[in-house]
Amino acid sequence: MKSISLGGEWTLRGRNQATLEGELQLTASVPGLAQLELSKAGYVPDDLFMGENIKSLEAYEKYEWWYERSFEAPKERKNVFLVFEGVDCIAEYFLNGDKIGESKNSFISHEFEVGSYLKDGENTLTVHIKSPIIESYSKDYTAKVLFSRDNHELRHIRKPAHSYGWDIMPRAVTSGIWREVRLDVRDALYFEQAYVVANRRWSKFLYTLKGDYELLRDAEIEISASCGDSSFTKRAAVRMPFGNLAFSVPNRKLWYPYGYGEANVYDGTVKIFLRGEVVHEKKISFGIRDAELKRRDIKNGDDGEFRFLINGVDVMCRGSNWVPLDAFHSRDKERYAEALELARDIGCNILRCWGGNVYEDHEFFDFCDRNGIMVWQDFSLACSTYPEDEDFKRDIEIEAEAVIRKLRMHPSIILWSGDNEIDVLNQHCDPNMNSLTRSVIKKCVDVNDIGRPYLPSSPYISESADKNALVEDHLWGPRDYFKSDYYRCSKACFVSETGYHGCPSLDSIKKFITPERIWPYHNNPEWILHSSDQYGNDARVMLMEKQVRQLFGEVPSDPEKYITASQISQAEAKKYFIERMRVGRPKKSGVIWWNLLDGWPQMSDAVVGYYFDKKLAYHYIKRSQAAFSIVADEIRSWNLPIYACNDTLFEKRGHLTVRDADTGEVIHERDFTAKANASTLISMLPTYYSEQKVLIFEWEISGERGFNHYLCGFPPFSLEKYLAAVKKYNLAQS
Repeated sequence: MKSISLGGEWTLRGRNQATLEGELQLTASVPGLAQLELSKAGYVPDDLFMGENIKSLEAYEKYEWWYERSFEAPKERKNVFLVFEGVDCIAEYFLNGDKIGESKNSFISHEFEVGSYLKDGENTLTVHIKSPIIESYSKDYTAKVLFSRDNHELRHIRKPAHSYGWDIMPRAVTSGIWREVRLDVRDALYFEQAYVVANRRWSKFLYTLKGDYELLRDAEIEISASCGDSSFTKRAAVRMPFGNLAFSVPNRKLWYPYGYGEANVYDGTVKIFLRGEVVHEKKISFGIRDAELKRRDIKNGDDGEFRFLINGVDVMCRGSNWVPLDAFHSRDKERYAEALELARDIGCNILRCWGGNVYEDHEFFDFCDRNGIMVWQDFSLACSTYPEDEDFKRDIEIEAEAVIRKLRMHPSIILWSGDNEIDVLNQHCDPNMNSLTRSVIKKCVDVNDIGRPYLPSSPYISESADKNALVEDHLWGPRDYFKSDYYRCSKACFVSETGYHGCPSLDSIKKFITPERIWPYHNNPEWILHSSDQYGNDARVMLMEKQVRQLFGEVPSDPEKYITASQISQAEAKKYFIERMRVGRPKKSGVIWWNLLDGWPQMSDAVVGYYFDKKLAYHYIKRSQAAFSIVADEIRSWNLPIYACNDTLFEKRGHLTVRDADTGEVIHERDFTAKANASTLISMLPTYYSEQKVLIFEWEISGERGFNHYLCGFPPFSLEKYLAAVKKYNLAQS
């Protein structure tokens, strides 16, 4: 197969689709977005993230756009396809003036066979993208849809939900060709589907072929792959353009998440032979592993269960929600490498791809495959009631099938989830009547994937669930003191969202707040916008202040000191959320905190700012969710329980020392044994609730040293004493 990239420079025209006025002509980059081209050309500010500049894009929400470029046609005319990996969003496609197709989904690729439309020499390709806002005006809105939250514009339109404004993103209603465009000249016979499904019991290659079926009588297919010293090859004659080929893997190597074993990935090829000659080949990679979700509702005195087993091993999940890398998704790719390295470095063994995002590309999943990071993949439906008419259900079916078929070979994906928070936010109706997640998407998973669990919603309210005690939950609530009853008394076995605000550094703030608005933050429209609210509501700005006041009893007036206090508040909260789940094993089985990295500069729950500045919480989390860590539970019966949290498959023996950070005095030490894949109570340290101090845990195991800390007592704490402990014991390092 030969591919010709059609990326690079295109011409771009635009005008107001409603008034047919305001015509613009620009030069555009593909992949790219019209809004970024407006910025480059000076129609809107150069830095859209500075101050209130993002609001300037609202004037162009009703624009339609024409992308156009010329290219030389290949000599071939058979099996020639134009492939668009991502177009945002309502589009028509023209080749030499002839309409070749249309699309209405920014999440998936679209391809068109174009051999009959090509001419010798230069050809002209035009993509007409309509305004998603005007498109939304033409839709029918049922009472069920209108009853739910705002942003009704997004309901019928298949583009990222956050584009219309979210609590983590600005309103930026984008349009453009945001992923790769290419011309594929495909072989006479090629794989349409090439799917390896492999677990501990069996391995099969499932395939469908496209092209010249007359060649089948002389065709063979072959699969070969290797991982270290394990390799195999299997070849067989083809009788039909579809089927499966069972194969065995000598000395097979299983895929495990970080901390539980090696993330073994097999690399290889699948080939089509005609009369002994290779006529088509495709690179593949896959893992051999079982993924099981054991789930049972909390009810009638049953504590319930929600846990993942990988290859039969009970895995403690520790990781982050993965949210948009950028408000402008054509820039996602340039942020992948640094963002993914952060996830690996901070010790995540799971990432949850949140349903308000796009579906990430293979590069993301390849990294997770090879670094033992499990992926919980939401379908792109979030926090809204969506239409359930036949046209929309068909749109979702096409999307779900495309996503599953694209990503199902990645062993890192351990769960498909139907949506984000639709069950819990729409209890005015029975969530189990949601045909999208209970029927359409479920069926797509059932028929297009094998052996991977499906969860209809997160959190999921099943027909038998107690809505006041969900076995898997998102802990947001009042967002008060992080050790309040709301968090401490949660019955959830698995927490898949929870977070706490932390202010980015002053250096970072200076990059997106204009000089005259940097301080103070009260009644400050730029702080409000970057909190993120485009309608003047300062609730999230003041929430951060209240959390600082709760912990320290006062709010510093100096910006540097306020930022530091806010980052401490966030760091201690995130640390608590992770550690309370770890000491709760075996009943507790996982926490996916919100979130690793901002997709635009803001005051938020992220522990790394948009400009990749790490907050204090990053270092605390790295210690708290290491595969082995020593942590404290909360005081009970005059004692502080200390646990060795060992999320590996090997017993560990070591020595623990506990110091008072203020005096440096060793107040406790002992040898310990930490059971494999368990949290083991190793000591009960006599402690009063009235004691306000920072305890330093230091340990040694087979010559390797580690440390952690615990903030003892109740607020308000002394900010100065806390800062002294941070400096003395390098708590801001990891």
